[in-house]
Amino acid sequence: MNHLSDETSPYLRQHADNPVEWFPWREDAFQEARERDVPILLSVGYSACHWCHVMAHESFENPEIAALMNKNFVNIKVDREERPDVDAIYMTAVTSLTGRGGWPMTVFCDHEGRPFHGGTYWPDKPRGGMPSFPQVLEAVTEAWETKKSDLDQMATELTARIEQLSQISPDSSPPSSDVLTQAVSNLISNHDRVHGGFGNPPKFPQAMNLDFLIRRMAKEDNASIEAVVTFTLASMASGGIYDHLGGGFSRYSVDERWLVPHFEKMLYDNAMLARIYLHAWKLNSDPRWLQVAEETIEYVLRDLCDPLGGFYSAEDADSEGVEGKFYVWDQKELEEICGDHADEVIEWYGVTSGGNFESSNILYRQKVGDLIRPFGVEKSRQILFEKRKGRVRPGLDNKVLTEWNGLMLATLAEAAVATGRNDWLEAAKLNGNFLWENMRDENGRWLRAWQPEAGSQHLAYAADYASVIDGLTRLGEATGESRWTEMAIETAYNLLDLFEDQANGGFFTTGNDADPLIARIKDVFDNAIPSANSLAAVALFRLGSLTGQSSFIDSAERVLQLVSKQVAQYPTGFGHLLGALDIYHNGSTEVLITGNRSDLVKVVNSYLLPNVVLAWGESFSGPLWKNRSGDQAWVCKNFECELPITTTEDLEKSLKE
Repeated sequence: MNHLSDETSPYLRQHADNPVEWFPWREDAFQEARERDVPILLSVGYSACHWCHVMAHESFENPEIAALMNKNFVNIKVDREERPDVDAIYMTAVTSLTGRGGWPMTVFCDHEGRPFHGGTYWPDKPRGGMPSFPQVLEAVTEAWETKKSDLDQMATELTARIEQLSQISPDSSPPSSDVLTQAVSNLISNHDRVHGGFGNPPKFPQAMNLDFLIRRMAKEDNASIEAVVTFTLASMASGGIYDHLGGGFSRYSVDERWLVPHFEKMLYDNAMLARIYLHAWKLNSDPRWLQVAEETIEYVLRDLCDPLGGFYSAEDADSEGVEGKFYVWDQKELEEICGDHADEVIEWYGVTSGGNFESSNILYRQKVGDLIRPFGVEKSRQILFEKRKGRVRPGLDNKVLTEWNGLMLATLAEAAVATGRNDWLEAAKLNGNFLWENMRDENGRWLRAWQPEAGSQHLAYAADYASVIDGLTRLGEATGESRWTEMAIETAYNLLDLFEDQANGGFFTTGNDADPLIARIKDVFDNAIPSANSLAAVALFRLGSLTGQSSFIDSAERVLQLVSKQVAQYPTGFGHLLGALDIYHNGSTEVLITGNRSDLVKVVNSYLLPNVVLAWGESFSGPLWKNRSGDQAWVCKNFECELPITTTEDLEKSLKE
């Protein structure tokens, strides 16, 4: 057994029985490399990664290949979801070397962690023009022994490149409001008018850009935006990327029409996608969007929820070593299970005898957007769901990540009050308590990861702080309980103290108390998840507006200044940050409801009001509550508060102005 058995990451623990002498990322691994004078072999992946499993089976479980690795390298295994700082640095190196990136990622480094060679998947035998992994190992070993000066030069150049890319010079002001208009135009022009979504396959949902468009729909009557949003939401929910039996979305579609997913299900995707369908429903009351939001949230609460309240990270794509096996069906199975409704179900879900995926059927809606199920289909769907429970489930990554939980907490809190689901609100409060009690150390420093058997490990990153600030703020808005807002305030001050770049603005990925890496970088571009700086800008603008803490708003504006040039050049790479830019240019609206006026609270929660923050129930720190009482509402815009409002009609009118 190697050194991975006590780690919090299920991905690392999956490799604990490998014949490879794996280390986690820690100093004793580098010290051993120095003492033995061998290079570091860094392997980075994650639990739900299909090709990570393939490479593990082909190479890391192979005693002969493991022997080569152990003899000539010190081997470090990293879960990219636990250590995004490590992943980001070395992914930059790999993309600089090869022009592409992905996982599994293998990087060869010197004793100080400086990379000199790397790539993604290598097979155990030469295949498709790729060298075998043993060939790569032997070539690197030979170069280390005979051309070390060349490797040192490469490491010096790559490290300089990483440091250069991490340096961003701020602009004198945030991006102009024209960027918001340009982002809309870019998304409309890049829209797939045949299949929905954006760009070419593999197609990712791009939840942040969709949420930005929905935000614009709430502000302006634009038929083009509405067409893009409606068709894309309908196409994704109709496709195989959506689990029509159990709810929830897979990570992406390998084809242009959303039919064949990469079957892994990630918490962050489902947190963000549930939110955009919720927002679309709040905007136009379309029951289809509510159905998708509800089923996605129920999936998370049912299959990704720890009994203590934390949300697990992901489910694998594979079952019994076969991708998608858990989700696909034969026509004969449906005929036997669905009985009198079989023909209706087969037609509804596009099932054929030949299948649409490796001789089996991925369930999908042939008629895009027709999502409200008739009685027979719904009854059969429930029967099929129960039948599916008897299959071997995909592997579960049961680590809890603070960042991803913050995303889900925000969604759950908003969804609970919008739909009146008290059970969801209780689940949100349980999650908030779990995070506060289990994801911080004895000094109140937030941590990144928790796992039921291993507890909490790893200092949290800026993205963790920013995400949980937003989640706690929204939980405070949902419950009217001041403790959540006070928690958010405390966490926000810690974010500024630990991560903010006082010279140039924005937030470093790692805190000033973290062990140093070869570069201290900033996460600015939105990718599958909002960047740390995007999350921070939105969260700080909202919390600052709610509490009157100008330092929060100032820091959010400094984020906008930091990435001003990049946003202007590529606005759709900053989908979440565009929400912060919208707040900056159009302002926020603070609503305070005092006394016992649940009817007024309900009005605020019933509409999609992206730039509105709500205070009610228990008072908390800040000027919003000063000298205000009675059973009434105050609406404050542009640093001015209107006269108190006592009727739901007047409040609706004020909010819509």
